[in-house]
Amino acid sequence: MKITILGPAHPYRGGLASIMEIMARTFARRGDEVRIRTFTLQYPSLLFPGESQTVTTPPPADLHITRCVNTMNPFNWWRVGRAIRRERPDFVLLKYWTPFMAPCFGTIARLARRNGHTKILCQIDNVEPHEHHLTDRLFNRYFLRAVDGFVYMSEQVHRELEAYTAVPALFSPHPLFENFGERLERSEACVRLGLDPSLRYVLFFGLVRDYKGLDLLLAAWARLRRDGQTEGRRLIVAGEFYTSKEPYLQQIAREGLQDEVLLHDRFIPDAEVRCYFSAADFVVQPYKTATQSGVTQIAYQFCLPMVVTRVGGLPEIVPDGRVGYVCEPSPEGVAGAIVRMWEGDTLERFRENCVEERRRFSWEEMCSRITELYRLLAK
Repeated sequence: MKITILGPAHPYRGGLASIMEIMARTFARRGDEVRIRTFTLQYPSLLFPGESQTVTTPPPADLHITRCVNTMNPFNWWRVGRAIRRERPDFVLLKYWTPFMAPCFGTIARLARRNGHTKILCQIDNVEPHEHHLTDRLFNRYFLRAVDGFVYMSEQVHRELEAYTAVPALFSPHPLFENFGERLERSEACVRLGLDPSLRYVLFFGLVRDYKGLDLLLAAWARLRRDGQTEGRRLIVAGEFYTSKEPYLQQIAREGLQDEVLLHDRFIPDAEVRCYFSAADFVVQPYKTATQSGVTQIAYQFCLPMVVTRVGGLPEIVPDGRVGYVCEPSPEGVAGAIVRMWEGDTLERFRENCVEERRRFSWEEMCSRITELYRLLAK
């Protein structure tokens, strides 16, 4: 097939870019002709909370990536849409994660499909965003109704999608992030991160946003400290803050956690990800809202047990009592799950179960579902 992928890719950084590039490689291995169209401008600097949107590493030699999409320029949307219409790919595959992208993606999709041949497919992360704005429903409606079919990764997203459109939608769980490499020996990982190997570590990983519940985890850790259960243990918070850092620093100071919470408050490059997941005993995702999370799939890649809250699609991906614990999104719930993780041989059993569970998360399966969706629409 002839496929155009539209979304984040090199030089843009982060998990979304990794996803689009891995899917491009997977389709190419299957014999398809794949081109990626990515951004010249993804977010205006005023709307981007991080330090940088891009990386300085060389572009991947095995991918055909064209920077041509400006999310703020309607004239650009028309040019890109008409160019794709002339190229006549069998389908355009978009990644959708925020209504901010809706005007740009919706316009390009409407123009591209006018050739009567090209189908518009979307791998959708979220319908309703975690941080709401007045324009969300209007923007969602504009984009979602320009798409011929969807692949979703949690039932919550599917339910939200059905409120906007009735086009075909297939389920495929989020695959593993194999691009981060293999697990390191714990001692080596600690040395690379400057950690003391004699201590045990719990990991909070990824961009810090308020909905991810870091405040719940800090409150839970404070409870554990008061109960004398954090001796010889540390909490690592690894990721760039996409919200104000000050309330979290104040909470750490107020609870006296300065010596027990290790803040690695920066964007974690791909080459360092495996160090964190190899050094930690388990990862905690104390989210207040969620659909699915790429962090769970990184944890599966490194067979790292998980504590997740009972929100969104997280319990679908993390079987309670098998690879981790599912708890209520409260300091009490998170603290209780952390205590249980260190009991007996729990960590060892969960690591062994991760080896079995991770087999259901593959890029081949994701691309097969996308191909199945296309063939369903092309009949």
